Amino acid sequence: MDVELQEIQDFLAGIPPFDRLSAEVLGRMTRQLTIRYIRRGKQLPHEKESQALLYILRQGAVKLFSSEDNLVGMLGEGDVCTSFCMPNGSEAFRVSVAEDTLVYAIPCHVLEEIVRDEPSVADFIQHSAAERLKQAVAAQQHAASQTSSLMNTPVAVVMKAGVVSIDEHASIQQAAVVMSDKGVSSIVITGPDGPAGIITDRDLRERCLAAGLSASTPVSQIMTGNMVHVAPNAMAFDALMMMTRKHIHHLPVIDGRQLLGVVSPTDLIRHEGRNSVYITNSIRKAESLDALVELSRLVPGLQVQLIGMGGSPDHVGNAVSAVTSAFTRRLIELAEEKFGPAPVPYAWVAGGSQARREQMSNTDQDNGLIISDLMTDADREWFTLLADFVCDGLDACGYVYCPGEAMAKNPTWRQPQRVWRDYFDKWITTPEPMALMLSSIFFDLRVIYGERELLADLRGDVLDQTRSHQLFLAHMTANALHHRTPLGFFRDFVLVHDGQHDDTLDLKHNGLVPIIDMARIYALAEGIPAVNTVERIEKAAGSATLSKSGAANLLDAFEFIGKLRMEHQARLIGKGRDADNFILPGDMSRLEREHLKDAFKVIQTMQAVLEQRYMAGRVG
Repeated sequence: MDVELQEIQDFLAGIPPFDRLSAEVLGRMTRQLTIRYIRRGKQLPHEKESQALLYILRQGAVKLFSSEDNLVGMLGEGDVCTSFCMPNGSEAFRVSVAEDTLVYAIPCHVLEEIVRDEPSVADFIQHSAAERLKQAVAAQQHAASQTSSLMNTPVAVVMKAGVVSIDEHASIQQAAVVMSDKGVSSIVITGPDGPAGIITDRDLRERCLAAGLSASTPVSQIMTGNMVHVAPNAMAFDALMMMTRKHIHHLPVIDGRQLLGVVSPTDLIRHEGRNSVYITNSIRKAESLDALVELSRLVPGLQVQLIGMGGSPDHVGNAVSAVTSAFTRRLIELAEEKFGPAPVPYAWVAGGSQARREQMSNTDQDNGLIISDLMTDADREWFTLLADFVCDGLDACGYVYCPGEAMAKNPTWRQPQRVWRDYFDKWITTPEPMALMLSSIFFDLRVIYGERELLADLRGDVLDQTRSHQLFLAHMTANALHHRTPLGFFRDFVLVHDGQHDDTLDLKHNGLVPIIDMARIYALAEGIPAVNTVERIEKAAGSATLSKSGAANLLDAFEFIGKLRMEHQARLIGKGRDADNFILPGDMSRLEREHLKDAFKVIQTMQAVLEQRYMAGRVG
């Protein structure tokens, strides 16, 4: 083989999927290649081509467009354009050359014959990066579903059958007697149309005894109506997540109008060990900061357990965020016991990953206080005491202070509603760099404790503004594009070199954050109030801002990278180390590395679509 062909073969040996081929097979493939130079603005394939070709990009870049002329992919040096080897590929894609490009071309049928004994290579050729990523996520989900018994166990198997119930016209005393006789901590209230509500031991204490109600009062006066419930065929893990998010400890199991039973944390704990409901229940009962600090040591183990049970990034993020919120609420309750009741209504809000319900252990805190405009100067001291107590308590529990001081402890983020309204107005109308940085925190807010209307009113006004403020969205896009995926020349990984995490990939800031940033822009552009990244993408899918296929690809990328990150963290925690986001490429399998590159390609494509829409290059 002459020197030129050997150089091409060496190049092919370094890029997927051809790095799996033997030197002999690579040599055969190399001898079948033709070298082509295509000028910018031209199309692939050339109109005179008589056969379908696979293109390997040596230099330059191309863009892939769907039949509806939507950008669906971008390829650069080291990428393989498989579009015309896929079933109906030539009809589904238009490939435009974005810059002067040098490619190696080989007829699809010739290549398929050469690699016929390498099914993984043949499979690669017949699928796009997004399709390969979708297959990888499906494989992850299937593997996870085989791991956890809660994932595979219907609620009907776990629940406590023979539920205790009483008619809605019965008295509180009668209900208490029945509960005592049956040895249960809850009782379902029934009406003419079936289950109407539920009361618990706590309701008897707080809604009856503490309120001074007569024991002859009908149970309907203290029951919780519109019960959150679950179907008997729902999975036990979903019931666990529902109880964690809704902060409930008795979940009725209802089939149509028929009450079958009640599932409780105890039932799930009995079925599969310690879980987030158990921890949040213990947090609720904690009487001191020392007790909370002791419970906080369980959180890393909870994360590892949930991952081992087969939990998805969405499930684990929900559970860990719910535990953080439980710590926050209990600290606020302890503060109110210590300092007395609040002088005016307020809302304690969380930002960042806790607000989005995407939190993992070992994270910092982002929070603030939205206070009623009725607050006077004399009231400020109470809220200062509250903020210091809660933020200091969270730090003691392992949720370290925010490096940027985006906390209620900072007076800037402890303000009346009217001041917060001014903040948002300024950020939207004058999107300077600091405003854009703060937007990434404070446009993701969720009420943890207090008056939800204080945030709901603000959010409604904010979304009314952002939907029509194109310049703000353009600046947000330009700012979001600062987080790029770590794919460099020949589509190899660009690794971190900062001394502490040398030769690693930052899965959070270079993988997840770009998707989180894009989802935030979709929500602000479409007036979507959701703050969870998955919910934002799902609700924006099919809108003018985000196509359904683009949304599906982003969700696959988010899940794949999230799964890779949390499994990496679980390994660190298992070794007694703090969780982080930096993974060595060598710690991944070859297949994981290839799928991660596919995920990064999806992100790059969607960033390009967003940049094109808002012309971010003109404001960045």
